[in-house]
Amino acid sequence: MGDETAPDEIGPKPMAMVEYLKLGDDPHLVANVCKACGASYFDRRNACAACGAREFSAERLANTGAVRTFTIVHRAARGVPAPYISAVVDLDGGGRVKSNIINIEPAPDNVSLGMRVRLATYVAATDDDGNEAVAFGYEPEAA
Repeated sequence: MGDETAPDEIGPKPMAMVEYLKLGDDPHLVANVCKACGASYFDRRNACAACGAREFSAERLANTGAVRTFTIVHRAARGVPAPYISAVVDLDGGGRVKSNIINIEPAPDNVSLGMRVRLATYVAATDDDGNEAVAFGYEPEAA
């Protein structure tokens, strides 16, 4: 008998919907932070928009923060479930993220300025091969 190799047992994999979302045992966001002024960006930059410096470092952002501002969106594009909560979150240790508040009923009594939130991931879509597209949002911290 000849060499028989077992087929690769590679199954469906989760894939982050955005490059700056890092998955695994401890999901988190990574930003490009200007070494001169500390401004943070999620996209690649040739220079800092705040100070013009050209050196950046990739830095992990905190998974927790507070709601800076929010709105409840009642009308959305076809196929997008509404209402939902869109917010800006000030992260602990610095940085700011525009995201949805998830895992909460989108009602004015359920969200407030300064509300403590934490990063949460969820499967946004699955392709024909079973690969999962993973997105992120922020959910209320446990009291």
